Amino acid sequence: MKKRIILTPYIVWCIVFIIVPMVLVLFFGLTDESGKFTTRNLCEVFLYPDVFLRSLWLGFKATAICLVVGYLSALIISRLNVKLQKILIILVMLPMWMNFLLKIYSLMFILQDNGFINGILSSFGFSKFNMMNTEGAVILGMVYNFLTYMILPIHSSLVEIDEKLLDAAKDLGANYFMTFVKVIFPLSIPGIVSGIAMVFIPSVSTFILSKMLGGRQNFLVGDIIDMHFLGGIYDPHIGSAISLVLMILLLICTGIINQLQNENKSKKGALVI
Repeated sequence: MKKRIILTPYIVWCIVFIIVPMVLVLFFGLTDESGKFTTRNLCEVFLYPDVFLRSLWLGFKATAICLVVGYLSALIISRLNVKLQKILIILVMLPMWMNFLLKIYSLMFILQDNGFINGILSSFGFSKFNMMNTEGAVILGMVYNFLTYMILPIHSSLVEIDEKLLDAAKDLGANYFMTFVKVIFPLSIPGIVSGIAMVFIPSVSTFILSKMLGGRQNFLVGDIIDMHFLGGIYDPHIGSAISLVLMILLLICTGIINQLQNENKSKKGALVI
């Protein structure tokens, strides 16, 4: 009885904010204005193959950059004393506490033609760089907004590694590089997999970020969906169909990531030095 009482708020939350929205997306995506079943909306999705590919490609690039930067940051933080680790983790989490739009506007101030970077370059006699409305600006925005989601799970995996394993590796003659390759990195893979999922999915589905930093030539799937619901092309049926296809693609990616994580768990303990 107590278990049911505890689970009730969670069940209600899932029904109202997960199941019902998904049912509505499915309904609108497979029906027309009169409520009749149709596949026309799904066919309309194939008008945007370049947008889907661009979203996946930019999401992949941003995730790769976050992985490199995030892993190095998490590794350095995990090697410090506990007090300093807490301070640095709070600093890493600070951007999460800021408004999403505020962070984008701050990037616009830094990257625009008369912004902070070009202002410094001009003061030293260098020519200005066009950084706004570019693919690089969109990727930078993704990295800036989602890097925290890569650092935190990797850091959690790294701090859970037993120091006795590292001492054993040293006793067996392994240098730091071999210790990292054979012990630290394999044991941090669960954090890496979680970080990839937490960065890649929001990067692919983001919208306002690409619109403000990348311009119309760098529109992503999220921008097209936004246009069909809140923009000039109001058609919730096609917007729902695009959302449905995007959801399926992200579920496939999540399934692949989970499969990799399960394979890693099945190999745990097989550390060879």
